[in-house]
Amino acid sequence: MPISDVSGRKVWQLRSRNQQLAHWAMWLAGVAVFMWCWQRISEATTWVFVWDAPRIAADMGSRAWPPRWSYMSELWAPLWDTLNIATLGTLLAIFAAVPVAFLAARNTTPSALFVRPVALFVIVSSRSINSLIWALLLVSIIGPGVLSGLLAIALRSIGFCAKLLYEAIEEIDPKQVEAVTATGASRWQVMAYGIVPQILPAFAGITVFRWDINLRESTVLGLVGAGGIGLQLKSSLDVLAWPQVALILIIILLAVLLSEWVSARVRGAII
Repeated sequence: MPISDVSGRKVWQLRSRNQQLAHWAMWLAGVAVFMWCWQRISEATTWVFVWDAPRIAADMGSRAWPPRWSYMSELWAPLWDTLNIATLGTLLAIFAAVPVAFLAARNTTPSALFVRPVALFVIVSSRSINSLIWALLLVSIIGPGVLSGLLAIALRSIGFCAKLLYEAIEEIDPKQVEAVTATGASRWQVMAYGIVPQILPAFAGITVFRWDINLRESTVLGLVGAGGIGLQLKSSLDVLAWPQVALILIIILLAVLLSEWVSARVRGAII
């Protein structure tokens, strides 16, 4: 919108004529791309099923309610497996992520030319593959069960934890490191007394936050045979036992809410 002085002469304008044309051209291109994508989606969609979806959902809901509360006795062991997958997978990931993070941080890596790119490659590789894909691969390699789920969670978490941790390492106060170095401390003593105390709060927060995420992800790994309560969910879905499915979904929701509460309390205590 242009602004004019008392004589009506334009003295300021948000965009020049060319900038305004480019702005509208970008909007036009965005609308064209959206319409093209919507057309492709519409061609690949069977709209009869979409219009019938509310009736199907209502029918499934009526079959799933009330939940089969007696089935709860079958869920304690899978629920415990899910908790173990999330907890042990997080701990295993932390043990692997700490050295990777120190090798990836610019101020702690032994070689920015050779070692740091390898560490960054490990981080990117871990983060680029979803835990379900890791679980599918591991189930094919070592067979179905809790071990596959645990390793899938760990492999997925290494990149997440290492990335946040090496960023925390790069943001430390260098003056504390210089003070410890000035005392004649060795490289390991500088790391132990100058770097580690500064990143401990971030390290604890990352660990708890990732455990919270892993508990959510571990509830569905059983769908591909990686153990946990997701395996019971898949079994119930396969036989169309909707009251059991409803109970399992309620239990998963309660478990996620509990993990969120625990995570928030722990992070609040740390921060």
